[in-house]
Amino acid sequence: MTISAPHPAPAPPPGPAGEPAAELRDVHIGFRSGRHVTPVVRGISLALRRGRVLALVGESGSGKSLTSLALIGLLPPGAELTAGSVRLGGEDTGGFSARRWREARGGRVAMVFQDPMAALNPGFPVGWQIAEPFRRRLGLGRREARERAVALMREVGIADAPARFGDHPHEFSGGMRQRAVIAMALALEPAVLLADEPTTALDVTVQAQILDLLAQRQREDDLATLLVSHDLGVVARLAQDIAVMYAGRIVEQGPLDAVYTRPAHPYTLGLLEAMPEAADPGEGNSGGRLKPIPGVPPDPRRPPGGCAFHPRCPFATDLCRAEDPPLIEIGGGRATACHHSDQVLTEESA
Repeated sequence: MTISAPHPAPAPPPGPAGEPAAELRDVHIGFRSGRHVTPVVRGISLALRRGRVLALVGESGSGKSLTSLALIGLLPPGAELTAGSVRLGGEDTGGFSARRWREARGGRVAMVFQDPMAALNPGFPVGWQIAEPFRRRLGLGRREARERAVALMREVGIADAPARFGDHPHEFSGGMRQRAVIAMALALEPAVLLADEPTTALDVTVQAQILDLLAQRQREDDLATLLVSHDLGVVARLAQDIAVMYAGRIVEQGPLDAVYTRPAHPYTLGLLEAMPEAADPGEGNSGGRLKPIPGVPPDPRRPPGGCAFHPRCPFATDLCRAEDPPLIEIGGGRATACHHSDQVLTEESA
């Protein structure tokens, strides 16, 4: 069975060579409890380039959100970068002070969070919160900051922006709150945009509007974008490149259309076969039912030996149970961490 992207995102022209706008190099993240550190992100390397959207996908608990938070210096309490480096515009952030990170957030890298109600302060008007970066970071006066904020509200599709400037978050719909959060993220024209499940809490109609807005702004502002999602349909609308995470590792990455059409890792294949588009009764899938991946992701405190996916994998052999496969190049700008990638590709082509 061949599964293609349901709504392929248009690919921009290749960006110029050189330093990525943001980069993770062999990043390891763990949660500390006393002297013990539980690894939850293991050796992630990603490069975000201007004009492209890289999607980071995988089940809950795979380490996607922690990976994105590392790029903006907002790891939660207890989590720490145990190895590797995070770079913004070629600069290693390892020596950043709290002040340097505050300066970088908004101006160099910004984030759209999953829950806009949690990202907005319920005690202040939405327009005031959008205007605040113009006053605090650019030193604009109250009137000019308000004008800039109202213009930005209009750009992200908030109707009657001057009148809505003084409304509080609870007076906005979910979709309008997310538009406001996008406006806040774009206010200082960052080079890098991180979007962590930006449409999960929205109904399908509003979700489509927000995705179109993100795609438009990404193109117009030439942003380097990391899209974190578990929804492969959302990914197909926005991204050109994809990295698939499982148990804290990247197990497959490459151009989105190539990965969707011919996955080279059993986990990627399982994710695609669980999509509604794959529920084809004409291919032995009785009644058009989805084909779920059996089992559950491993507990990072008690990971299985060898490949972390082997307890759920139909291709697993003794080799998989004994050795954790490295991420290796397989051509066409693609890489996979699977001992049997040739077999997966062959079966998918059959």
